[in-house]
Amino acid sequence: MTMAVLSIIVLVALFVATLRPGFDLGLAALSAAFLLGLAAGVPANEVTGFFPADFFVLIVGVTALFAAAQLNGTLDWLLDLLLRLVGGRLLLVALVPFVVGAVLTAVGTLPAAATAIVAPIALGLAARYGISPLLAAVLGVTGIISGLLSPLAVYGVTARELSTKLGIDLPGSAPVTFLLGGLLTGLAVCVACLLVGSRTGALPRGRATAPARLTGLTGASPDPQDATTGPSDDTAVPAAPGSRKARALTVFSLLAVVALSVGFDMNVGYLGLTAAMILQLVLGLKPGAIVSMIPWGVVLLIGGLLTYVGLMQHLGAFKQISDLLQVEGSTALSLLVLCYIAGVTSFAASSIAVFVTAMPLLPPLVAGGLSPVGGVLALALASVLVDINPLGITGGLILGAAEPSARPRLFRQLLTYGVISIFVAPLLAWLAFAWW
Repeated sequence: MTMAVLSIIVLVALFVATLRPGFDLGLAALSAAFLLGLAAGVPANEVTGFFPADFFVLIVGVTALFAAAQLNGTLDWLLDLLLRLVGGRLLLVALVPFVVGAVLTAVGTLPAAATAIVAPIALGLAARYGISPLLAAVLGVTGIISGLLSPLAVYGVTARELSTKLGIDLPGSAPVTFLLGGLLTGLAVCVACLLVGSRTGALPRGRATAPARLTGLTGASPDPQDATTGPSDDTAVPAAPGSRKARALTVFSLLAVVALSVGFDMNVGYLGLTAAMILQLVLGLKPGAIVSMIPWGVVLLIGGLLTYVGLMQHLGAFKQISDLLQVEGSTALSLLVLCYIAGVTSFAASSIAVFVTAMPLLPPLVAGGLSPVGGVLALALASVLVDINPLGITGGLILGAAEPSARPRLFRQLLTYGVISIFVAPLLAWLAFAWW
């Protein structure tokens, strides 16, 4: 058995081990990289060289900026504004979770954290207005997916940086194209859900007599892998909507980071860190509050996986896998196979982890004539569109936000939706974007 084959077997074992509660994939990936390096004769300092320091800056910077926005009350203010704007119009009420989810992830919120915010909104509105809990949940998570490929979002950042590392030559318009691809996908699912909901009665028609009044918009528990640690006296607690000065400065900072990163190709991680530091100093936020809200578990997850993936590339593992996946004479069909592998694996595993480990299989397909932008889009969306199922963190947050009496039925509905999406989502992502 070659070391390349052994690295593949270990990777599969790591993903299988995630089914065990409490297993930390990022920590295990770093340990596996060290042990595999020893077995393959790769020095430890060379293994360490595979750690993605640029990703560390990017993720920490973007999430630090979002944490500052949440701490000074700007995020809650934006959510309250959206809820007031829709009044009692039921169609618009149903769209609130979608819009909130898209905005949250587009500005850099991690999917699990966004779900923790959106799930109580979606299920609260469903209970108040008689909307189907499944419809509300699907709309909320679809909104989250819609913003995942923005220039500030983890998937958007990961897609661009990994493409550069892997030698995939993306055009300068790729960040905008990624964002549009995610938005169009989300809007298509949203329209389909609203049409089906209107016809089946899952979405009541007309106007409610009074708008919903929600409390505890961030009351759901966050992703355990996003749990953070910090000084106990600086524990981060979202603030009530702050002053106009705080809101104006925070919104300006968010817009400035987007403009400078997209328009002038500046490093979004360092921009986010700088903006977060300015907000902390000007608004007087507690020194450790922002740091305590950075999802160190996700940083470890991506860092550990990319370190292990880098070692696998060094050993030639991905060349062997890509040779097995390629359909003779058709890079497009090879991409379809890869999309289905990503979709099936993501059903029970971390989608970002699956996306990161599948990306190194794209370069041979791009070299064979596949559209680089289309390939990345199809693979990313095939990985995330199966997230709406009760077996993962997303489903757990949704069920936790639902009324106890609605949970058994909602569990069955989410499971059915998730199983169907395994067969449908990768195919639709491939059909829509393989040619972009």
